[in-house]
Amino acid sequence: MLMNDGSLALAGADNGDPLYVIEESPLLERQKEQESNARSYPRRIPLALKKGKGVYVEDVEGRTYIDCLAGAGALVLGHNHPVVIDAMRRVLDNDLPLLTLDLSTPIKDQFVQDLFSLLPESMRHQVKIQFCGPSGTDATEAALKLVRTATGRSMILSFHGAYHGMSQGALSLMGNLGPKTPLGAILNNNVQFLPYPYDFRCPFGLGGEQGIRANLNYIENLLTDPESGVQLPAGVIVEAIQGEGGVIPADLDWLRGLRRITEAAGIPLIVDEIQTGFGRTGTMFAFERAGIMPDAIILSKAIGGSLPLAVLVYSDQLDTWRPGAHAGTFRGNQLAMAAGSAVMAYLIGHDIPSHASAMGMRLRSHLQELQRTYPQLGDVRGRGLMLGVELVDPDQIPNVQGHYPSDGRLAARVQQECLKRGLILETGGRHSSVIRFLPPLIVSEEEIDRIAVIFGNALVAALQKKAE
Repeated sequence: MLMNDGSLALAGADNGDPLYVIEESPLLERQKEQESNARSYPRRIPLALKKGKGVYVEDVEGRTYIDCLAGAGALVLGHNHPVVIDAMRRVLDNDLPLLTLDLSTPIKDQFVQDLFSLLPESMRHQVKIQFCGPSGTDATEAALKLVRTATGRSMILSFHGAYHGMSQGALSLMGNLGPKTPLGAILNNNVQFLPYPYDFRCPFGLGGEQGIRANLNYIENLLTDPESGVQLPAGVIVEAIQGEGGVIPADLDWLRGLRRITEAAGIPLIVDEIQTGFGRTGTMFAFERAGIMPDAIILSKAIGGSLPLAVLVYSDQLDTWRPGAHAGTFRGNQLAMAAGSAVMAYLIGHDIPSHASAMGMRLRSHLQELQRTYPQLGDVRGRGLMLGVELVDPDQIPNVQGHYPSDGRLAARVQQECLKRGLILETGGRHSSVIRFLPPLIVSEEEIDRIAVIFGNALVAALQKKAE
């Protein structure tokens, strides 16, 4: 319950939470028997869903959940938003082609004009667009080809904690060793990793402005020192906020410094906006807060209005690759383009980025209120409605910055207690210790408050079970 002073009343009670007993349905049993061992989400979120509307989903047993995963952030307008459904129906009712490869259509042209209109004014008249295969990882592959072709160089600089997709080229850019280790040398794809500005666990043991200065100095020295052993790269790829890496927002001065360094060295800067794009962080694109202009932007997830679509938008100066250099059968998904245009119009017409910013501040305030009571909430961070809480173990020895070790086991317990109470959340980050909040951007104040109460009650329950 939200008190008059804005604090959360928990007192170990569930305050009306449903406390579902999650039992496996026949659908889940068959999924376990028949689907690949590589399946991911069902292991932590064992649900079989049958309905979705707005921020809610309902499973086959009739239980209702607030969806704070939202298609890994793709459903910015939630499930089955009317403007999205209407846009799809118009395509279907008028016998419009559903798949056109890269041939032009009025729907495709409208999508491009709508997307370009969202870019900063200084960019929109100097860019090209490449439609890619339906997933973000394919757009990452396209970006690698683009900058390697344009520069004639091969090495790429990526960052610790990075996530850019699961194809082999994209995996070579990934910080997480888990999916990479079984593939061995096949992923030795000329990638050099750099420290990301992870303030809570600064790789230089400094944090704050000192950590940012040290980080930028390291990168600049790497690129200018003739004895660094690192060749001039074809490009640098970065997330303005690392998502899978643990919801780590890059300091804005650091982003500006990275742009200055890459520009001075003649290195294309690729910004991955797959999860952050389309208003999630409080601005249309996350890089806008820093006032920088990247050379290439990778987009997917929200741009298809809940349907598969991915594009690469880049400076026309890089447009030197040959016809057919990147292709894919399903890059002409007309339903996704129509839905994407509908989403863009709604985001602008209803100023959804500002709403996401306000709701994000409201949720963050609730989480920080809990943090003052529970030291297990080591760090609350993020921007807009892309927030993360890093869970720690205060019974262990802190690091050089005074922060306790991460606690992935507690995060898993909290996630399961949230699920019992009707809240779907995902974990991420180092040791899967970060609880991630990615609700649809249309979430209301009342729903934000409810999310915070459920999370608080789940935390109390998880801590009680840990103590038993």
